[in-house]
Amino acid sequence: MKHWLHAFRLRTLPLAMSSIITGSALAIFHNAFRWPVFVLALFTAILLQVLSNLANDLGDHLHGTDNEVRVGPQRAVQSGAISTAAMKRAMWICGLLSFISGIALIVIALGFSVTTLVFLLIGLLAIGAAVKYTFGSNPYGYAGFGDISVLLFFGIVGVVGTFYLHTGAFSAVALLPAIGIGLLSTAVLNLNNMRDIHGDAANGKRTMVVRMGSARAKRYHAALVLIGFACLVLFSATHFCTWWQYLFALSFIALDRHLRFVLKNRSHEHWIRR
Repeated sequence: MKHWLHAFRLRTLPLAMSSIITGSALAIFHNAFRWPVFVLALFTAILLQVLSNLANDLGDHLHGTDNEVRVGPQRAVQSGAISTAAMKRAMWICGLLSFISGIALIVIALGFSVTTLVFLLIGLLAIGAAVKYTFGSNPYGYAGFGDISVLLFFGIVGVVGTFYLHTGAFSAVALLPAIGIGLLSTAVLNLNNMRDIHGDAANGKRTMVVRMGSARAKRYHAALVLIGFACLVLFSATHFCTWWQYLFALSFIALDRHLRFVLKNRSHEHWIRR
């Protein structure tokens, strides 16, 4: 069981949960929060993140990116702890569960309508994005489109979509926090890509970091963090409801220390590992 827990990469789950929590918090301020929507959205997001992690574990192994010279933690399939066949079965199970959970979420939130079909399509795209990041032929992560996908699904779709499922209406108010969460989530991916730059480059994985090089990737990382944080500050300043909404500002202390470390550090072995 410990090998599966390792493959699930539990540390990444808060990342998937952040957009659901943000979208739901916005719904609270609009007096439209619904517990069933929140729970099902959270469960679906967690399943999608786990699916992405499993697909990434298997995909990088099959493409040869996970090997003995990889800087990060050893992956489950790479180490032989989980077979390729078992990982594929787990992906199917996780994908099916996320689909069922997503269907339940959409129907409970919206009933049966044209909008339901739109969200069903978005859900299928989310499942596809989770799998195709590094798995299968022509994975988009190997072409450098992982950052765009994270910004879209972890930010805009996650936050704005969750808000809509609660309220039944779209609001431009949700865009600033959605972009902020998306950029911060992209920064997490960028950090891992900075760690893996040499192995990715050697195996044809053309991430944004590989394309830019380490020096520019650090400046790109700082921009992601600072602009993402600024979006959240700007939203709070223009949509004041309670002083509690500024509680997140305390995280800037940790973000400042993080950016100083990233900008000064020259050793890829010291990047945060997931």
